[in-house]
Amino acid sequence: MTKKAIKLLSITLAGMTLLQLLSCTTSKKKTARDLAQVAAIKPLDAIIVPGIPFNNGNWDSVMKGRVLWSYVLYKNGYTKNVIYSGSAVYSPYFEAVIMGLYAEQLGIPREHIFCETKARHSTENVYYSYLMAKEHGFKSIGLATDGFQSSMLRSFTRKRFETHIWHLPMMTDSLAAYNHVVVKIDPTSAVAPDSFISITQSESFWKRIQGTLGKGIDWKQYPDRKVPEL
Repeated sequence: MTKKAIKLLSITLAGMTLLQLLSCTTSKKKTARDLAQVAAIKPLDAIIVPGIPFNNGNWDSVMKGRVLWSYVLYKNGYTKNVIYSGSAVYSPYFEAVIMGLYAEQLGIPREHIFCETKARHSTENVYYSYLMAKEHGFKSIGLATDGFQSSMLRSFTRKRFETHIWHLPMMTDSLAAYNHVVVKIDPTSAVAPDSFISITQSESFWKRIQGTLGKGIDWKQYPDRKVPEL
């Protein structure tokens, strides 16, 4: 590699790093702003927390982060209830139920934990949880997950639902105090039926991508592809 090429590569990498830092800063500022706005009207009736596969009998860092963030939001009065969403998708455990079990151990009362177990993709997490919120008479709702997933779903939540869905992506600084937390659960109640088949076997890679984009949602009930107000 020539000196010119090395210099160009260094400049490119530096630019990418700067963009990532700016994006992170912007995300933190936006989250803080959104939290401040929610604080003015809090608490929300519910927040939606998308699921993540439960593997090897323990939560991984992503699931831990999402559940802890939901606990922080509940503990600090940003929401009255939490809807965990996720079917048995990649492992024979209902993701929503697993997350609910962890949340209960952390201290969220069982009566304020709801488990939506139909969703197999992130867009479906929001769709089916919104319908569940509607069934329970909730009027205000938010999406609480990691920043990347929150950004990926922002267009979907804006276009497909009449009621505004607040985006409350996790703030890692707020979770640092919980790094030491160790929670054990009995996952027995979250086991899927014997007929469980992993999505990697039941759907092709392309179909899973389509599902992530919301193509697997049956919109017959809502021909205009927009769900009415809560």
